[in-house]
Amino acid sequence: MTDPRIFDLPEADLAWCPGCGDFKILEALKKALADMDMAPEDVVVVSGIGQAAKTPHFMKCNFLNGLHGRALSHATGVKAANPKLTVVAVGGDGDMYGEGGNHFLHTVRRNPDIANFVYNNMVYGLTKGQASPTSPKGMVTPVQTRGVSSEPVNPLALAIVQGATFVARAFSGDVDHTAEMMKAAIEHRGYALVDIFQPCVSFNKTNTFKWFKDHTYRLEDEHDSSNRSAALSLAMETERFPLGILYREEGRPTFEDSLGIYEKDDTPLHRRSPDVDKVRETIDSMT
Repeated sequence: MTDPRIFDLPEADLAWCPGCGDFKILEALKKALADMDMAPEDVVVVSGIGQAAKTPHFMKCNFLNGLHGRALSHATGVKAANPKLTVVAVGGDGDMYGEGGNHFLHTVRRNPDIANFVYNNMVYGLTKGQASPTSPKGMVTPVQTRGVSSEPVNPLALAIVQGATFVARAFSGDVDHTAEMMKAAIEHRGYALVDIFQPCVSFNKTNTFKWFKDHTYRLEDEHDSSNRSAALSLAMETERFPLGILYREEGRPTFEDSLGIYEKDDTPLHRRSPDVDKVRETIDSMT
């Protein structure tokens, strides 16, 4: 097992509030990659905007920090250009399910071979705690002073219905279990969602570490993760939330497979020499 510190940036100044659940998710991510003996140069962490999206700033590996809500599109492009890389997309519930909601839906459909870790704290932690897509109905925030009026998005149910090939949930208060879910997601060939409960100690005084401990439970080993109907039923539970792999489907072709450019040659696109004659033919046909 590789030392997780291989992914540490020397003297990195973490810009999160003391006690933030993001610290534990960062720890779990580095642990997962180290347990899998990943080399920093073989990993790309992609993010958008938000507190969770700062994660790659604190890791020694390749990263792409893009626009709000666009991490999944960028991650899909990175993986398509170089399938040999391990690509991880990270972001908060606002970034992935709000601004990035449209990209979330269509990334699930495309099934790129990427792992998507969503830090779900049920508020916008970067912009002073207003309601996010996963905020529970009735929750009072500095903006929704009379309480949230909309039903929350159910990301796990949505992913399962859309055809995601791997859907799991974790809790940042349990680093070892979170790391195990991350490893399983990275090892899965296809799009893999891990929704991670992450307490926001500054703006969400309801869904605290204790609240999540009291309102979650581990799935039993007997759970059949290949049973889509059972997985959807688990995803719909709201009194207590199941932690673990709800659904997993192996063998479905990935987005990269559909491109048809790696069937005979697995050389990444940026390392290939262009066919000059074909380029000229294409230009001539357009003029």
